[in-house]
Amino acid sequence: MPEISQTDQQVSDGANLIISMLVRYPEIGTINFNPEANSLKLTFMISGIPAAGDFESTKQLIINSIAAYHMLEGITNISVAIELSSYEQVAMVTIIRDVQTLTRGEINLTIKILRERFSERLVADHNDAMLEEDLLFQEEVIEDMLENMRKEYNDHHNLIGIREDGRVFVFNK
Repeated sequence: MPEISQTDQQVSDGANLIISMLVRYPEIGTINFNPEANSLKLTFMISGIPAAGDFESTKQLIINSIAAYHMLEGITNISVAIELSSYEQVAMVTIIRDVQTLTRGEINLTIKILRERFSERLVADHNDAMLEEDLLFQEEVIEDMLENMRKEYNDHHNLIGIREDGRVFVFNK
């Protein structure tokens, strides 16, 4: 029977976190984990390019909402960066968050804001087969994996998770 090392467990926690987030949140297109910065980069896709003013107001709303959420939770020293890029007629909103202060509630809040601001234009890969129990299980896994990664993640595996045709793939970069 092969031995599982601490490094294998850390890679497993990172991969499980990415898989659970992509399964639970169909609005997230890709997730990159950067172990050196201990951060997650969440990318959302929007059909069409939003006006600069719309993007800036949404960006500010997300940043202010995250700050207010964490203030209420008593969490300080958060790191948030939001960027917009585009390719042809698709805009990509990228949110970079530190794993130490990222919470499931914050992810839910951010997605709710993006849904309200971009409604039908927010690209989502909905899986109607997911039952409520499955969604709740994924939320518990996300919370557990975030907690595990907060404790200590010293491994240097860059992970990327993508969604394609209803499937989730995680790669070690």
